Amino acid sequence: MSGPVAFVLGGGGVLGAVEVGMLRALFRAGIRPDVVVGTSIGAVNGALVAAEPSEGSTDRLVRLWTSPEAAAVYGDSIGRQMRRFAARTHLHSPLPLRRLLESELGEHAMFADLKVPFRCCAASIERAAEHWFDTGPLVDAVLASSAVPGLLPPMELGGEHFVDGGIVNSIPIGEAVRVGAKQIFVLQVGRIERPLAVPRRPWEVAQVAFEIARRHRYAREVAALPADVTVHVLPTGGGEGRDDSPWAYRDMAAVGRRISRAYTASRRYLAAMDKS
Repeated sequence: MSGPVAFVLGGGGVLGAVEVGMLRALFRAGIRPDVVVGTSIGAVNGALVAAEPSEGSTDRLVRLWTSPEAAAVYGDSIGRQMRRFAARTHLHSPLPLRRLLESELGEHAMFADLKVPFRCCAASIERAAEHWFDTGPLVDAVLASSAVPGLLPPMELGGEHFVDGGIVNSIPIGEAVRVGAKQIFVLQVGRIERPLAVPRRPWEVAQVAFEIARRHRYAREVAALPADVTVHVLPTGGGEGRDDSPWAYRDMAAVGRRISRAYTASRRYLAAMDKS
């Protein structure tokens, strides 16, 4: 494999479990990253991979995704969510996710502690701009990248407020190119594989609008790829009927199935890639 290898891990909430299966397939195929780039849930998965860029990280991720601690991230009762939302701007406390990250990465973990370079994206509210973290405290940066508006509060760092990086760059292949990657493996949650339909319910309007913006940015970056860069988009192995539900982010029951399907599909993809 010629040139630096990047793993690009996109956003997608609980659907990000598929990235664990893809990572396991990559490591078992002998493919390791020289740089890891992540957004939102991809920043959570990506930080653990950058800390341990081997198959061992996928074992940790499987345990993490299926743990009571992971379920607690969005585990508040509906009543508590509504009381919090009425008084503030979000449904859930950020503390369970912080505790989970600190237990896996270390309370005082820094980007410099990671075994391979890692970058994660967040959206600055004050600047209305994409922001990339690659130095300083690691957990704070990952929390900023994964602060889903309405679900978690904005993350304040240095007097600036950050929210989920998926708003500005959901599958950041352009950033991987910018830092010198020549072989890019895209770990995505499956939305770009599915056709969009005209919304029929009120909550689908925002979902479809966001998907158009997300896919437009991704398509534009793919179209602008330099000739010497190769991109491999790993398959999820298929989705589930509840994937587009407004409450899909709370559905942890399908985690094991998502990991398994993505692993099988990605292993087949990588095997075919080797033969071509």
